[in-house]
Amino acid sequence: MNQSQGGNPFGRLVEFARPHKTGYIVSVVLAVLGVAFGIVPYFATARMTIELLSGNQDLSFYMVWCLISGGCFVLKAILMGISTRASHEATFEVLSEARRKIASKLTRVPMGYILNTPSGQLKNGMVERIEQLEVPLAHVIPEMTSNLLVPIAIIIYLFILDWRMALVSLITIPVGMMCYMGMMKEYPKKYGEVVKAGNHMSATTVEYIGGIEVIKAFNQSANSYQKYSDAVEDNASYAVNWMKSVQLYKSMLVTIWPSVLVCVLPIGCVLYRNGSLSVPAFVTCIVLSLGIITPILNAMNFTDSISQMKSVVGELCAVLDEKELDRPETPVSIHSSNIVLENVSFSYESEKPLLKNINLSIPENSITAFVGPSGGGKSTITKLIAGFWDVTNGTVKLDGTDIRKIPLSQLMDNIAYISQDNYLFDETVLENIRMGKPSATDEEVYQAARDCGCYDFILNLENGFHTVVGGAGGHLSGGERQRIAIARAVLKNAPIVILDEATAYIDAENEALIQEAMAKVIAGKTVLMIAHRLSTITDADKIVVVKDGQIVDEGIHEELLDSCMLYQEMWKAHTDTKDEA
Repeated sequence: MNQSQGGNPFGRLVEFARPHKTGYIVSVVLAVLGVAFGIVPYFATARMTIELLSGNQDLSFYMVWCLISGGCFVLKAILMGISTRASHEATFEVLSEARRKIASKLTRVPMGYILNTPSGQLKNGMVERIEQLEVPLAHVIPEMTSNLLVPIAIIIYLFILDWRMALVSLITIPVGMMCYMGMMKEYPKKYGEVVKAGNHMSATTVEYIGGIEVIKAFNQSANSYQKYSDAVEDNASYAVNWMKSVQLYKSMLVTIWPSVLVCVLPIGCVLYRNGSLSVPAFVTCIVLSLGIITPILNAMNFTDSISQMKSVVGELCAVLDEKELDRPETPVSIHSSNIVLENVSFSYESEKPLLKNINLSIPENSITAFVGPSGGGKSTITKLIAGFWDVTNGTVKLDGTDIRKIPLSQLMDNIAYISQDNYLFDETVLENIRMGKPSATDEEVYQAARDCGCYDFILNLENGFHTVVGGAGGHLSGGERQRIAIARAVLKNAPIVILDEATAYIDAENEALIQEAMAKVIAGKTVLMIAHRLSTITDADKIVVVKDGQIVDEGIHEELLDSCMLYQEMWKAHTDTKDEA
């Protein structure tokens, strides 16, 4: 995307539409022709009226002009239909590309942006907001263009016919324009408030639906529904109150603009009586003046669509202009999975530092466990290694290479990340596991499931490996989802495995199965493990104690029990809990 267009939403929209400009050009040309044919009946009416007043009683004459009018009306309908189809075909291609660009962009921005942006806002932007470009792109471009060009052509013809009557036919336009200006007063501010209220309603709706289980469990239905209801009410109120405030101007506008005959008839009569205006010219001016305002009113009806387009493209560009993780495209040579952090500090945007001067060496084929109080920075360290963020200061190196110099896809190929909240797509079990290695055969997927001990439970599902897991894996239990996520990691077979409290929310029975499955994942790998149960990491090659964004100590279990007071306290709390259980 051309960054030079960053401050100009319409310029950015042109960038989106440029690959499909042929479709829009065809649409505009056909729309102009369609509206032009729609004006022919006005000329026909003027012509027949003039002949009728002159005493022409030739029925065939009137029949010919009626047929011409009817034929032009049909041609207008056909041309406008083809124009609309052409503009819609181009528009839906643009919308498709816009959604793909947003989806692609989200894979390249830091995870902090994703985490700090409400999911409802992202969903609303990619689905509803982009969909709102359909009317501006598919209708405004051809229809507004044609609706403005044709009145201009009529006005030019009227000036050729009689400049005085041409000016008279335009009197209502500046008067109506004053009403239009009153209607548009504070329009950007008001429209922005409506958009903001709509976005808030969408985010609140997603939050309400997503949290319905918690709402019911804690009997918060009334409070949560009230929050949702208030958002819906605010959204409606903004729009309704705005419409009320401009209703008078709107009513005056649609009354004054079409009232061209109020001026054309009396002034035309005066000019006719003075002998300076012929009957044919007078009649033609009367009929054609009626064809000026309707297209202009139709064009003005797109005002909201144009503002909507500007707002949506602005939001779209805000995402597309978000700072990306700076990664090269050319793969580098990686021969080992040794990881080194040198003087690493990290903070997200203007927030306080999350990590301060971290120095750590993680040898290849070793198990390194991170422990410490919640919020101390354990997950942040592993996510920096996984490339989810860029460090603020210092470097993270893989096999001696700064990971910022490694293409993101290559880095991801070297890392399998398993968290406590792994996401499953609304696909079959087979396809969810295959995401670990898209080129894998069915048999390779089955073998990965066998290796991590979940083959049998998958076969017992309703349709076995072809069972659709539902949105976010909602048709499966937490343990089942986690075991499928582990099978996905087994299939990926990456040299580095990151386990971010992978068994935090799993019951004892499933934990034993998952621990056994993870043993298959980590065999012969470089493992980074965050665990809330210290008993599971006592055999780690290195335990790193993290607190307040700093490494307090590191060593093996026995060494830390002797030298690290924080680790001693954590171990005592862990063993006391086990004794109580």
